[in-house]
Amino acid sequence: MEPSWLQELMAHPFLLLILFCMSLLLFQVIRLYQRRRWLIRALHLFPAPPIHWFYGHKEFYPVKEFEVYHELMEKYPCAIPLWLGPFTMFFNVHVPDYVKILLKRNDPKATVSHKILESWLGQGLVTLDGSKWKNHRQIVNPGFKISILKIFITMMSRNKWEEHIAQNSCLELFQHVSLMTLDSLMKCAFSHKGSIQLDSTLDLYLKAVFNLSRLFCQRLNNFLHHNDLVFKFSSQGQIFSKFNKVIQQFTEKVIQDRKESLKDELKQDTIQKRYQDFLDIILSATSENSKDFSEADLQAEVKTFMVAGHDTTSSAISWILYCLASHPEHQQKCQDEIRELLGDGSPITWEHLSQIPYTTMCIKECLRLYPPVANISWLLNKLITFPVGRSLPAGIDVFINIWALHHNPYFWEDPKVFNPLRVSRENSEKIHPYAFIPFSELHWGQYFAIIECKVAVALTLLRFEVAPDHSRPPQPVRQIVLKSKNGIHTFVKKAS
Repeated sequence: MEPSWLQELMAHPFLLLILFCMSLLLFQVIRLYQRRRWLIRALHLFPAPPIHWFYGHKEFYPVKEFEVYHELMEKYPCAIPLWLGPFTMFFNVHVPDYVKILLKRNDPKATVSHKILESWLGQGLVTLDGSKWKNHRQIVNPGFKISILKIFITMMSRNKWEEHIAQNSCLELFQHVSLMTLDSLMKCAFSHKGSIQLDSTLDLYLKAVFNLSRLFCQRLNNFLHHNDLVFKFSSQGQIFSKFNKVIQQFTEKVIQDRKESLKDELKQDTIQKRYQDFLDIILSATSENSKDFSEADLQAEVKTFMVAGHDTTSSAISWILYCLASHPEHQQKCQDEIRELLGDGSPITWEHLSQIPYTTMCIKECLRLYPPVANISWLLNKLITFPVGRSLPAGIDVFINIWALHHNPYFWEDPKVFNPLRVSRENSEKIHPYAFIPFSELHWGQYFAIIECKVAVALTLLRFEVAPDHSRPPQPVRQIVLKSKNGIHTFVKKAS
């Protein structure tokens, strides 16, 4: 009796494996094709630019994102569905009325971007949602009370640029501002001793943050790398793993050093700290309730605050100084205002921050033009209905495009023009309350960030004058925060 086809197949396990893999592949293709058809049906009320069936809108996204989006907003005034490849779509919103509806919902942070961030930062406040997010938020909130922020002001670092500009007056702002903001963050939130700006102990950490931020953007914009397995075995995945280990090791060292320091202080009964810093607070939460706030949660929040806390403010301060360099008349008014307060050598205090209204307006206008957080996103968990009755079903990634929101010509007159008076107290009443969200509505350390921006700008303009390098204008690019593809180059000299 001749063997059946099934017996023949069973006798060749390699062929069976090939057949199994092909079946899985076919199933996945069918599933993705069905999702594409579902997305197209769901978006029928929202027109989009012409799309390539395989590459999507890859021809401008993200390389020409900021350059082209101005034109797109005129054609698509409320929202734009942008495709990345054949099966991934990001629904971009850029009008205040839509933003208001989204921010009043409780959709989960289950988008592709959050999943990629979680592989780096873990489950911290940036990637969490729901009850666990609320629990973590309650734990870290005491670290940002007004009484603590007042202490932080006295500890924030001024830049150490004198030695550098004596040799070369041209500075790449982001590099040097990043050192300054990390110095401030380590002193305020982690009670670090010494100056990070004057030594190179954290050079490897900063290099890792820079590369992981770049890899995050590259992975997000390559739909093939959204699959964890494909990315893991790619060349970029190998580089990601290398730098992720650097971040993890540094985080563990910061935590372990503090634990040992606390043990020594308890043994010697020499605890003299006047306040609990960020690390003290979350260490206490772990020791008091390890079930609700585990060691993994502790590491995630330390990584989140170190990366998001310093990278966001680095971006903000760098672009603020660039704007002021490009508009010397406004820079001069800020300097006059700051010197009137601090010109006699007085240290900056909490009270001073409310006495620099023109500088504050310039900072806000800079954050409108160059928001450090370019977008925020959610995965819709139920039907959403926008004005005029247009709806989207659950299961769609929705982005608030903050950069586009801040440049929307329907809500901002001459949106490309630097005009601090548009955010004056008198004119602020005319601005839609959801048209301006510089650090994003959900940026839980935004008060710390805004205070650091004010302190850094005041202390910088008190001692230096900045001018743009016209031969190298910055090219904005969206990574985790808004950066420049070619850096932000300025000329710096001591103030006269």
